[in-house]
Amino acid sequence: MAVQPPNPRLPPFLALRAFEAAARHQSFARAAEELCVTPAAVAAQVKALEQWLGAPLFERHSRGLSLRAQAAAAVPALAAAMDQLGQAAQTLRSEAGAARLHIAALPALAQLWLTPLLPALRRELPGLQLSLSALEAPPNFQREAYDLGLFYAPALPRKPPPKGCQRLVLAEDALLAVCSPSLLGPRGRAPELAEQTLLHDIVWSQDWARWLKAAGRSDIAATDGPRFSLYSMALQAALAGQGVLMGRQRLVAAALAEGSLVAPWGSAVPLAETIALLMPLPRAGQDLTLRLVDALQRLGGTGAMRR
Repeated sequence: MAVQPPNPRLPPFLALRAFEAAARHQSFARAAEELCVTPAAVAAQVKALEQWLGAPLFERHSRGLSLRAQAAAAVPALAAAMDQLGQAAQTLRSEAGAARLHIAALPALAQLWLTPLLPALRRELPGLQLSLSALEAPPNFQREAYDLGLFYAPALPRKPPPKGCQRLVLAEDALLAVCSPSLLGPRGRAPELAEQTLLHDIVWSQDWARWLKAAGRSDIAATDGPRFSLYSMALQAALAGQGVLMGRQRLVAAALAEGSLVAPWGSAVPLAETIALLMPLPRAGQDLTLRLVDALQRLGGTGAMRR
């Protein structure tokens, strides 16, 4: 017997993290998407943990994965530990006094709503450094190093914000059909909408149907026309005179103001979603974040209310 035997080793952190994500999603693919790795990498980490344990954690079958009962019992404590670790790292970063804030935003909001506000924000908060990441869905604020999120949020029915954060409604939005002035008839007359190409954003695929229903235009097929994976691509097509875009008013406001787009088909239809800020629940070192929130409310919002 050794006088000073080696201490038993804990399993690798990467293996634990991969298992927790796979267990929560019941999928290697969705866990890989969350962790920004490949499904094969998640599978390899889970296999390494199973080898360390000497027992399988999942039942693997043709329909996917299912947790074994013994593994499922450990998941809540492991998930809570991952949350606490993420929060501790965030607090450490905040307490260090970093002047850089990290914002996650929907691509269209990042490009068309937030970016135009950056010069004014820099004047309001001299020395502020921002890091802006375009994401299709809100991050996990308990585990990821983001100080704020900017996304559309359902207004009715009111849904709670993602776990670990609070929601502040910045501004309401509305739908309206927009096009290039080059499509207008003599003396700026609106062309017949039924004869135009409709431009669609894939994510907001129901926007045309909502607007046409409110406008009483049952004669127009809401699904006809090209589709774009990014709203900015659909916007560029509209600016080039390739068709009519179902615009979100806040996102096309600059183009309407400068006259590169026009809205000749009537009034806007209120959108059942609002532009909202997502902010982690109160923690130490949030002074700079709160100052940025206040500036965004004044410069880009129409009043905000916590939900």
